Amino acid sequence: MRILVINGPNLNLLGLREPEIYGSATYEDLVNYIDTAAARLDIIVECFQSNHEGAIIDKIHEAYRRKDGIVINPGGYAHTSIALMDAISSITLPTVEVHISDIMSREEFRHFSYVSKACVKSICGQGIAGYVQALEYLKDNC
Repeated sequence: MRILVINGPNLNLLGLREPEIYGSATYEDLVNYIDTAAARLDIIVECFQSNHEGAIIDKIHEAYRRKDGIVINPGGYAHTSIALMDAISSITLPTVEVHISDIMSREEFRHFSYVSKACVKSICGQGIAGYVQALEYLKDNC
């Protein structure tokens, strides 16, 4: 199984940005955690991070016929980007949305995610463990 893990804006600042919300793990720690879990699950994983919506959309398009699924943490784009929702819907790969924090217990504007409308599952508030839960879900259900 081949899975693309996409991390959106500001996730490159993990460990620095609001550690009381996002924890102390750095982006490098996150990638190592995902790589270790993927090896255990016998999944080939590619991690990608960008602060640019168009680059994320291009990566989603590239995944078509090359990957078996996507895990995406769209960051703030979850709440604003119809374009990301459309990109995910267009390629018909099973996609799981992940948020490190519990977006439903935060500011009201974070309660709605356009991206979730195109995903088979959303995992929120599990910290970085949510990424492994997403990989396990894709392996077991897709």
